[in-house]
Amino acid sequence: MYIPMIDLRLMVDSIPFLLTGLPYTIGISVLTFLIGNLLGIILTMFGMLPSKIVKGFVRFYISFLRGVPGLVLLFLLYFGLPYQLNALTAACICFSLTSSAFIAEIYRGSIAGVDAGQWDAAYALGLPFGRVMRKIILPQAFRISIPALGNVAMDLLKGTSLAAMITIPDIFQKAKIVGGRTFDYMSMYILVAVMYWLLCIGIGWGQNRLEQHYEKRYIA
Repeated sequence: MYIPMIDLRLMVDSIPFLLTGLPYTIGISVLTFLIGNLLGIILTMFGMLPSKIVKGFVRFYISFLRGVPGLVLLFLLYFGLPYQLNALTAACICFSLTSSAFIAEIYRGSIAGVDAGQWDAAYALGLPFGRVMRKIILPQAFRISIPALGNVAMDLLKGTSLAAMITIPDIFQKAKIVGGRTFDYMSMYILVAVMYWLLCIGIGWGQNRLEQHYEKRYIA
């Protein structure tokens, strides 16, 4: 019976090569998370408008993109369009759209979690809706949403591994290359799994720091 072995020497020697894909992994994750947040806030604001048509579009957008697998959307953008996008553009559009749907729901729930008295007090002062949202509601909603946004950031980081399917040279693609050359996929996939884990630990650390910052600002 064949028992797969882990080649620690190969793993250590392959780290510099895998790290050359790190800018793609981190770059795509950060860019799409920022764009997803921007789109998510816009969708949340549109969802609060009185127009049934606009609300219906927002609900359809969120429902569709939450229900479609990321790999399907990625292949649709890269292979299915009448003109081909380059791989990096297709990946960024895919992850930005999918993350925006989840982030919009996070912000919607977070805004609903803000004490209604905050709205009443702001309107009693004669503040316009835009200023109320920007100065009072959104900062508090963001504090509530930090744990959920941290999960989205981690999912995005891990989800970028799908980009290897359309030739993006991220750390997962680099691991596949070494695995194919050495016929030792076990060692390489364990190594890349540890790298993703360490990156997620970094996101978790940043999430904790943000939670501590907002706790001191709004609770202390």
